[in-house]
Amino acid sequence: MWLAILIVWGCGEAPAPSFSLTGATMGTRYSVTVVEPDDRSSDQAKLQLIIDTRLQTLNRQMSTYIDDSELSYLNKTPVDQPFALSDELFDILMMSTELSWLSGGVFDVTVGPLVDLWGFGPSQSEQLPGQATIDSALANMGYQHLQFNLADSSVKKNRPLSVDLSAIAKGYGVDKIAEILLAAGYKNFMVEIGGELRLQGISPRGKPWKIAIEQPDGSFGKVHRAVSIGTGAMATSGDYRNYFEVDGQRYSHTIDPTTGRPITHKLASVTVITEAAAYADALATAINVMGPQRGLLFAQQQQLAVYLIIKTEQGFEATFTDAFIPYLQ
Repeated sequence: MWLAILIVWGCGEAPAPSFSLTGATMGTRYSVTVVEPDDRSSDQAKLQLIIDTRLQTLNRQMSTYIDDSELSYLNKTPVDQPFALSDELFDILMMSTELSWLSGGVFDVTVGPLVDLWGFGPSQSEQLPGQATIDSALANMGYQHLQFNLADSSVKKNRPLSVDLSAIAKGYGVDKIAEILLAAGYKNFMVEIGGELRLQGISPRGKPWKIAIEQPDGSFGKVHRAVSIGTGAMATSGDYRNYFEVDGQRYSHTIDPTTGRPITHKLASVTVITEAAAYADALATAINVMGPQRGLLFAQQQQLAVYLIIKTEQGFEATFTDAFIPYLQ
């Protein structure tokens, strides 16, 4: 999900030399900030080209909005016919399946039919589907119906599945940009795509990166709480921007694949900090689907660093796992 990312700067601090790169990708924007005391300005144009090319390739592989993307061809492939995948698409689908098993199926990239049905896919609509239509979509879902062949990196569907990677692809793209920067020798940077983050080393302040968790009330730029991250990835999932209303009822873009319906609980936002942005991205979505009680229990059991903001009659209240405490210092 797209969320504003706010970097918290200290007052009166002279920032270290740095440069920024920005561009469009995956229906949103990316930004890269590199803290580099040495004069490597001549590398910036080359680095921008490498990043743009990499992101264009990933988008051509994983977008459901491009009719001839690799993922679109997979979705059109007949049942029981093997489809050879690129290394990246095979990797992200295997990763998604792992997370589906871990989350008990609340994270499921075969949720595509439901995303479209509720009007949050390429064909946007605000018409409410009937139960019979929902049941029909549920019958053609299930991550367990993707069969992988490690020998030739192919996948076979044993149901007419439609895969949607919107809950993990941006995080995956962030990780790939981070790999480019690390390979180029950069040690201090921030990468962001549509709100998903990867942080390395120190910020221009000469200290760990300090990132604000946004207040989940629909306003832009209002800080709920700042967290300090040296090296790691951070993603936030919430329902307070991408939704529609019918007769006063809000319908979130986050769909529960076990019920076929948008979530309705009081969990306003979930922030996850892990080593890789793809995992943070997907886990934030999974815990958001679970809701506050189940999500917190799952996060504690998995020893995940998770921060939950819950809607109450008095406003918002926060809770977090033991693993998140070091980031609040």
